[in-house]
Amino acid sequence: MKHRYLEAGKIVNTHGIAGEVKILPWADDPAFLLDFDTLYIDGQPVSLLGARVHKNCVLAKLAGIHDINEAMKLKNKVVFIDREDAELEEGAFFLADLMGLEVRDADSGEVLGQIADILTPPASNVYVVTGGKQDHMIPAVPEFIVETNIDEGYLRVRLIEGM
Repeated sequence: MKHRYLEAGKIVNTHGIAGEVKILPWADDPAFLLDFDTLYIDGQPVSLLGARVHKNCVLAKLAGIHDINEAMKLKNKVVFIDREDAELEEGAFFLADLMGLEVRDADSGEVLGQIADILTPPASNVYVVTGGKQDHMIPAVPEFIVETNIDEGYLRVRLIEGM
């Protein structure tokens, strides 16, 4: 199920004394957050007045936050985006949209389970599939992923012997 608001990162600290916050983004590229005019914190829209990438984080100036004391109140808050504000490249998708997808064997059509978790090691993502005859950890690379169909709710995979 696609949710309108998606977790995009976490405010991990303040930056300076003028009320900037340091956001650890949950995206392939921290610059992704720079494209948004509005972020959502505790369900409330907050205007993004300025932002820049700094050491894999985003330093952001948020509307209504004028000093370090106000910024400290936001520490450890999760930052959300509205999916309608995001512009994804053709064929790209949010990892959150994969959670719960049914995973099918591309050759037999057998249901192997559902995506229960997504690991994000440096080389490539790994889909953790549970709920079938056995659990699987499937690298998200073209050798294994035959089709990703978020709208229809399934992922077709081709496993190698021994998986």
